[in-house]
Amino acid sequence: MTISTTGSERKYRATFGLRTGLATVFTVLLSLTALAHAADDSIPSLKGKRIAISVTGTDHYFDLKAFEAQVAEVKRLGGTPITLDAGRNDKNLVSQLQTVITQKPDAVIQTLGTLSVIDPSLKKIRDAGIPVFTVDVPSQNSINNTTSDNWSIGSSLALKLVQTIKGKGNVLVFNGFYGVPVCAIRYDELKQVLKYYPNVKLIEPELRDVIPNTVQDAYSQTTALLNKYPKGSIAAIWSAWDIPQLGASKALVAAGRTEIKTFGVDGTPEVLDLLKTDNSPVGAVAAQQPSLIGKTAVDNLARYLAGDQTLPSDTYVPALLTTADNLAQVKKLRGD
Repeated sequence: MTISTTGSERKYRATFGLRTGLATVFTVLLSLTALAHAADDSIPSLKGKRIAISVTGTDHYFDLKAFEAQVAEVKRLGGTPITLDAGRNDKNLVSQLQTVITQKPDAVIQTLGTLSVIDPSLKKIRDAGIPVFTVDVPSQNSINNTTSDNWSIGSSLALKLVQTIKGKGNVLVFNGFYGVPVCAIRYDELKQVLKYYPNVKLIEPELRDVIPNTVQDAYSQTTALLNKYPKGSIAAIWSAWDIPQLGASKALVAAGRTEIKTFGVDGTPEVLDLLKTDNSPVGAVAAQQPSLIGKTAVDNLARYLAGDQTLPSDTYVPALLTTADNLAQVKKLRGD
């Protein structure tokens, strides 16, 4: 089972924050996700089908788990996966997408990528008559994009941040990948929520997270700013994904500045493990379910190849707002 939201519903949430209890929301998402894991939708076979599975990189927890789940589900359904890993290099990514056309698969799934970089290639694949499916890429050339509801992730995480710092304080922001649609959505939702909290200020200039060496770079940037801003002058650190959050959290621990709380998205195991520590600097993580997202993308593709013309343009898989209080539940649910 998946959940979908209309544009008007997303706009309402973004504007008014939907300050209903986050614990209640989490309980609902737990129920939805449990049903998604348990459901048997009689997914059509992919026997005799060759499916190209292209990924930006597999060095990050989300990317790797989504990729592995896609490969496993294609095999489970009797198909043959053609795996393509760009190693976090845009030139490699464009090149591997160009090779998809010559390989003539029955369909392709692209996971992540800067939309302006990959969309021309996705259009060429579509124009060649190869069905295009995506994960975390809202392309007009994709039949279906499977993703988390990043509008909900962005607003819920922002509301948790505001709640944690009691509605006032300065916030450091890592905003290095605005060209990646899911990161842009989460950042925009943060800004939308903060419009209604004038005592919460984003520190300028914003920090730029990088790839590779994300953890080390975030650690260094955070350490430098901690020397500039004494205790009491920073309340929180926000990032659109949790690898910069991991580096920032480690810097806070090293500096003994755990009065500052960090917030991020994905649910990388190292970040979740930090939640278990005493005086943890991690305030909350919006834990995605990459394995379920990857499996769902393949299942949608299988339905389409079997003749299903009713797929929505986007399929949303629940994310789980995670704190120390519900960490055990989240880890059990995701199978960590």
